[in-house]
Amino acid sequence: MTTFWSWYITILTLGTIVALVWLIMATRKGQRSDTTEQTVGHAFDGIEEFDNPLPKWWFMLFVSTIVFGLGYLALYPGLGTWTGVLPGYEGGWTQNKQYDKEMQKAQSEYGPIFAKYAAMPIEEVAKDPQALKIGGRLFASNCSVCHGSDAKGTHGFPNLTDHIWRWGGEPEAIQATLLNGRQAAMPAWGTILGSTGVKNVAAYVLNDLAGRKLPENAKVDLAAGKATFATNCAACHGAQGQGNVAMGAPDLTQPAGYIYGTSLAQVEQTLNYGRNGKMPAQEAFLGKDKVHVLAAYVYSLSQGKPAAE
Repeated sequence: MTTFWSWYITILTLGTIVALVWLIMATRKGQRSDTTEQTVGHAFDGIEEFDNPLPKWWFMLFVSTIVFGLGYLALYPGLGTWTGVLPGYEGGWTQNKQYDKEMQKAQSEYGPIFAKYAAMPIEEVAKDPQALKIGGRLFASNCSVCHGSDAKGTHGFPNLTDHIWRWGGEPEAIQATLLNGRQAAMPAWGTILGSTGVKNVAAYVLNDLAGRKLPENAKVDLAAGKATFATNCAACHGAQGQGNVAMGAPDLTQPAGYIYGTSLAQVEQTLNYGRNGKMPAQEAFLGKDKVHVLAAYVYSLSQGKPAAE
């Protein structure tokens, strides 16, 4: 900011405050000290206003706001290049400095706790009640918006409480997913297979692999769909459609493999246009120690439960 604009803002701001002080004092000076039944001579929709002085508490409220404003402008930046004199902020207060200060305070207070858990195996952390409470709060703040507050998933986002994992459910795999993120890559097959080919493959996947009943009016060729699947889809999903965690290809024999819907039309949509779901990397946001605790919490969600869940 140039010197001209700095002085312009400073004079304009302080000048406005001085003008307000003068206005408040001048209007109060001209007010009567007692109450009266006399009106100001105006009517507003039949309502008349008494010519009584401004209540003292109201006047003091105006004064206090001006005092607060002057104190704020002294402590914080607000007058051109003035940086303020708020203690603890070298060179003046900024929101970035405020954030860094709060993060430093949090790190000094909670850092040792996370460091303690980071030195433990994820399986052990998943058995610690305090760690699970911390992990639950991390999940609620960072993950529930996509996976749901109960972690059972929503449209396009997988259920984390079952035993079906696209990228592997081992502790290390979960931690890797959280740290680095995942990028799904289901290609669009509409232009390659054509509408008939897409319908046949979708029907085969649902009927033969997922064991779901097709609509009665579905005109499809399951044998052709099976052949097309073997040629184009088995490389990722496997010959039996049971998926491939190395590639993030879902198990098509399980309901959990259909996060975009299990109807014939929804599967056709997936085949026609593909899917590009993205799991964002959390290391830059949370750091490795917090991700370690979060991974333990996620790991605990599906542990100790029957595989049929």
